[in-house]
Amino acid sequence: MTTQLYTGGRIFTADRRAWATAMVLAGDRIQYVGDDATASRIAGLDAERHPLDGALVLPGFVDAHSHVIHTGEAAQQVDLWSAADLTQIQAAISEAAAADPEAVRIRAQGWQQSAVAHPTRQMLDEIVPDRPVYVQAFDLHSMWLNTAALAEVGIGDDTADPVGGRIHRDADGHASGVIDETAMQQFAWAALDSFETEADTDRALEVALRGFAETGVTAVTDMALDEAQLATMRRSYAAGALTTRISAHWLLNPTGDAEKDLAQVHRAAELADAMGDDWLRVIGVKILSDGTVDGCTAAVRAPYADGSLPEPVWSLDALTTVVVAADAAGLQVAIHAIGDAAVANAITAIERAVAENGPAQRRHRIEHLEVVDPDDIERLAALGITASMQPVHSDPAIQDNWRAMLGDQRIDRGYPWPEMTEQGATLVFGTDSPTSHFDPLPNMFIAATRRSALNPALEPNVERYKLPLADAVIHATRDAAWACRAENRYGRLAAGLLADFIVLDRNVFERPAEELLEARVVRTVVGGAVVYEA
Repeated sequence: MTTQLYTGGRIFTADRRAWATAMVLAGDRIQYVGDDATASRIAGLDAERHPLDGALVLPGFVDAHSHVIHTGEAAQQVDLWSAADLTQIQAAISEAAAADPEAVRIRAQGWQQSAVAHPTRQMLDEIVPDRPVYVQAFDLHSMWLNTAALAEVGIGDDTADPVGGRIHRDADGHASGVIDETAMQQFAWAALDSFETEADTDRALEVALRGFAETGVTAVTDMALDEAQLATMRRSYAAGALTTRISAHWLLNPTGDAEKDLAQVHRAAELADAMGDDWLRVIGVKILSDGTVDGCTAAVRAPYADGSLPEPVWSLDALTTVVVAADAAGLQVAIHAIGDAAVANAITAIERAVAENGPAQRRHRIEHLEVVDPDDIERLAALGITASMQPVHSDPAIQDNWRAMLGDQRIDRGYPWPEMTEQGATLVFGTDSPTSHFDPLPNMFIAATRRSALNPALEPNVERYKLPLADAVIHATRDAAWACRAENRYGRLAAGLLADFIVLDRNVFERPAEELLEARVVRTVVGGAVVYEA
């Protein structure tokens, strides 16, 4: 067993003793964290030595909400994040199509609803009329298709909306080209998945893992696992190629049939029983109970500015059925709930599971919680529900449409992170990559300032909700590990835990907050092994 000695650093442990200067690693685990002299005695003369020269060391970031395969796929698609209007979107897609005339179809990602008020298939037909074009919205809840893509996935004017989804139509009843929620999942995602080969998904995973390593993400909680993605991860695991630890939630798709819904829960339970490795685990189920504010599909109690008031994707009764079953099976339940009506339903379903199944150590969670009533924060905290939130979603640079769609006092309570911890709830941070970039340091900048990582000159977004940087880092390391039952595996730098940590090129705790946007990871270590070095 190799012994490694790291000395002379500024080590933020995210543990009870927050700071240290040295660590001893024995194989893939931490043997000691503390002072240089003690560490040297414990390590002995034969230890492999790594002087840190004052560098800052952090626990590896644990992205509490990520879509691993989708992250790798998005990195290989046309990037529309900076496209501010239709002209820029068309130019980017047209350029990509011209650069690869042999491509069977064109895929783009990062389209923001604020860039085009009413997107239509004809807008895409103008630039690529002869090949299918798929444009994924930045929030992963809507997709924009041209005429060829609609035909390829089997959507016509008479195609019915699936449960929990919508095929947008023009004034004459023709499919306009935009599809939301389960319509996107069941038609577009299912078709695109069928076109992919194992080599495609393997490459997507490789791209994602490389990006995670370079930015200091040593563990992720995947939030929409399916059979094809699991097969890809298993191949990588068998080859010893995983460099980021993955804890996954199995995606449940609403069918309108309770037996079919419960069959998905049973499949997740089978996988959880069979897979419990430190590198790859299935730990629970993911339920999309509503959509997004930007797309006016999040279930809210008061109408949007346009007068719409959408229903949840899952009815409360259907949601309760699968939550009670998952809870009884010992699975963790993660419920996507952005609007206040969806949040209230999620809490109620978990409350019913507690009442029906009796005492247990639960770690259920609600994802996003962008618009939430103060009374519901008290309810979720009392039930021990984890608040899983993403600072990058509150970036002022992407908030114009979000605020316009709500259009009232709700915008002044958006993303209320401190209110969660004040009520006693566990708060965890992630990025929801690829809806945002997976780099955790800009995420920490937004958490600590409520300013924009994309345009720091913008005014802060509800500044009273900013957090101390140390707290933000803890929510993205220690607390994120606790939320996936990994607190005795990783998330802190403490004796007995896995040796997962990163070294930065500067001490961001002692520099202006803006340097979080400039800082870089110079070394990423997972299980004592260097997986990235600048």
